[in-house]
Amino acid sequence: MKRRDLFRTLPALAAAGVPGTAAAPGQGRLRSAICAYTFRDALKAGTMTYDDLVRMAVEFGIDGIDMTVYWFPNTSPGFLLPLKRLAYHSAVVIYSIAVRTEMTQPTPELQQKELAELRRWVDVAELLGAGHVRVFGGKVPAGATGDQAASWVVEVLKRGAEYAGTKGIILGIENHGGITERADTIVGIVKRVDSPWVGVNVDTGNFNRDAYAQLETIMPYAVNVQVKSDIKADASGKAQPSDWDRIARMLIEKGYRGYLSLEYEGGEASARAPELLRRLRDVVRRHSA
Repeated sequence: MKRRDLFRTLPALAAAGVPGTAAAPGQGRLRSAICAYTFRDALKAGTMTYDDLVRMAVEFGIDGIDMTVYWFPNTSPGFLLPLKRLAYHSAVVIYSIAVRTEMTQPTPELQQKELAELRRWVDVAELLGAGHVRVFGGKVPAGATGDQAASWVVEVLKRGAEYAGTKGIILGIENHGGITERADTIVGIVKRVDSPWVGVNVDTGNFNRDAYAQLETIMPYAVNVQVKSDIKADASGKAQPSDWDRIARMLIEKGYRGYLSLEYEGGEASARAPELLRRLRDVVRRHSA
């Protein structure tokens, strides 16, 4: 079959339901992941290593690791490359790293300092083979307006994206309080940055009220998704169990393809994580072609 003829047949194959050509109605392309922050206490105490996270992904049939970097012993090739090798030989993808940033910096000097740190982490992501870096917008500084703070974030994020794009790495700004407390502000920042290398790191548990409605607003810009066991679904702000099937359907409807990373923020992770990882794996499989 000639190449042009093959492409002509793809729509018909998809309509006929041939595997590998297109998702069936209501199906997406989702993958499961572990966010390292889930095991923050053990990683901080040294009772768990980043290698252990990779082995856990294998044990529970999880596809990837969202690698929170806070407890890296260092960022030298001597640490990063063996971790990358282990993940490769385990068929586990280190697809993302999660870093601390505070992009609401009011002066050019402070913005430059923040940018330099962001670039350093982009280099770490490149060395690990991760295609995504999670970043924070930051708090609104005392005496500043929300509009001012958003403009500062845009400046740093735009310049950061210029560098990240040269490495083929996407920056995902998380809905994480402060300047990113509201969905419409986040969307405004992403639109003003106007870069194919910037999107939203969607955290399903971080909105303090009306979460499903706000999540729906940012989902079209999603480049990574962190799912939590609880959600503040209505105007009361009271936490309730998160409906991961609903979230998966919403994401698919908005065109998202990618990872759902478990980020558990409750008590001792070892008690709940196995159950939650199995549940996440099943949700992802249920909603993926």
